[in-house]
Amino acid sequence: MRARIASIQYRFRHIDDWDGFANQVAFVLNAAADYKPHFVLLPEIFTTQLLSCMENDDVYSAVRELAGYTDRYIELMREYAVADNYYLIGGSHPTLRDGKLYNTAYLFTPRGEVFTQDKLHRTRWEKDEWKTDHGDSLQVFETEHGRIAILICYDIEFPELARRVAELGTEIIFVPSCTDDRQGFLRVRYCCHARAIENQLYVVMTSTVGNLGAEGLRLHYGQAAIITPSDFPFARDGIAAEGLINEEQIVVADVDLHLLDENRLKGTTIPLLDKRTDFYSLTAPVIVDVRGTASKQEAEAASAPI
Repeated sequence: MRARIASIQYRFRHIDDWDGFANQVAFVLNAAADYKPHFVLLPEIFTTQLLSCMENDDVYSAVRELAGYTDRYIELMREYAVADNYYLIGGSHPTLRDGKLYNTAYLFTPRGEVFTQDKLHRTRWEKDEWKTDHGDSLQVFETEHGRIAILICYDIEFPELARRVAELGTEIIFVPSCTDDRQGFLRVRYCCHARAIENQLYVVMTSTVGNLGAEGLRLHYGQAAIITPSDFPFARDGIAAEGLINEEQIVVADVDLHLLDENRLKGTTIPLLDKRTDFYSLTAPVIVDVRGTASKQEAEAASAPI
């Protein structure tokens, strides 16, 4: 079974109102729909573009005011997913629930259903400036075109999350991201490659690009990519498609899910099968001083099981 994926590099530009945002969204989603994709991915917190038309300079309260657009955002995204018959991973959007603010990714289905995945690990900016809360649940979604999961930006840097969803049968991980500089972008990008290799699955990422006149969001460095395992049946460099860095564009590629099944059994390496589950359950001694200068009591205490 093959799935076609469109990943959108979304360029921030100044807008005057909600209609300016909706018009830009319409342009990129209509362009993506021309390629008849099964999945479309938008970047993390791309709705912060609305901050450029809001008269609120206080970071903490501005992002909570932005959460007031949640209902309009959901209806807008759902409209395109239904009209063009694809699964839309609508980036992420600051969302208030029970007085708490979450960085929440939304999945919109062709039937008009809406599902969510909160960001589980917060960056320093999210914790210190936006004062968001972390999510506490990890979702896996069954679709007609494969089993998928969503890990928002920083979450892909934690291998345990990707391994968990892989063990639950996930074939494609979607990674909406937002990074301000090259180092931040590469942390996410390199981890996407690692997760694809470790778990023998596809990873799709995208980023915001351009600039935005809002504190903490003025600069953006990004690139969309559709990443494969690194083995003979797949793309030579483990990249099915990628965009031009910091340009507004859409990258599209087909991925073959049957290749994953074959690779997980007969690949050059098969990390999902070769993983030493017996080893990971063991405790390990910690030696404080391997030069032999520690006292006998210190050595005995240090080598006790954790």
